[in-house]
Amino acid sequence: MSPLHPQQVEELLETIFTEREQGRDDPGAVVAHAAPHAGAPGPEELRELHEIGLARLDGSRLELTAEGERRARDLVRRHRLAERLLRDVLQLSETATESQACELEHILSPEATDSVCTLLGHPPTCPHGKAIPPGPCCSALPQSVRPIVTGLPASELGSLARIVFIAPRFHDRMDRLAALGVIPGSEIRLHQRSPSYVIEVGETTIALDPEIAREIYVKRVEG
Repeated sequence: MSPLHPQQVEELLETIFTEREQGRDDPGAVVAHAAPHAGAPGPEELRELHEIGLARLDGSRLELTAEGERRARDLVRRHRLAERLLRDVLQLSETATESQACELEHILSPEATDSVCTLLGHPPTCPHGKAIPPGPCCSALPQSVRPIVTGLPASELGSLARIVFIAPRFHDRMDRLAALGVIPGSEIRLHQRSPSYVIEVGETTIALDPEIAREIYVKRVEG
């Protein structure tokens, strides 16, 4: 068996992480879901991960070591931030977004990753609603890069903004907002922050609770 290529290692670590998010920790599921990206791995590759200290095989369970967890978390963070950048800012198709995000996750430096995160306003989720692991930039103040995507509360009063994405804590909120026309792509104006947030969508004026307003991310419309 030839040694694992560094990118194979990364794909396997990422798959173990994402499979765990789905409640799966069996080696077979990891092998099956990593196959398209990691050169059809098998049990031998998983044992190699174990031998180099990145994963532990415990009977029918596969888990990451502390170092494997750190590396997998960073990979998932880069991938999901890349998805946000390509989908929300560059407006690529879903197919192109996924393909290019898979490439970017292997080459973005920590500095570039934090800059992308800051530029996007530190999004909590990817376009598919999966959590983006936060990085050091998410709590560092002041920020050296001005975000182009911000939470609605930070939007300038009276300025026109476009909703980039919504990250609700509860799924039914998305349905209620959609019924009011508050969906990604809609253009809105923020008129009031207290005691509730008041926005204008088309010819409709809507009052939002602060908790819901914080779940809406917008990009200013220039001109």
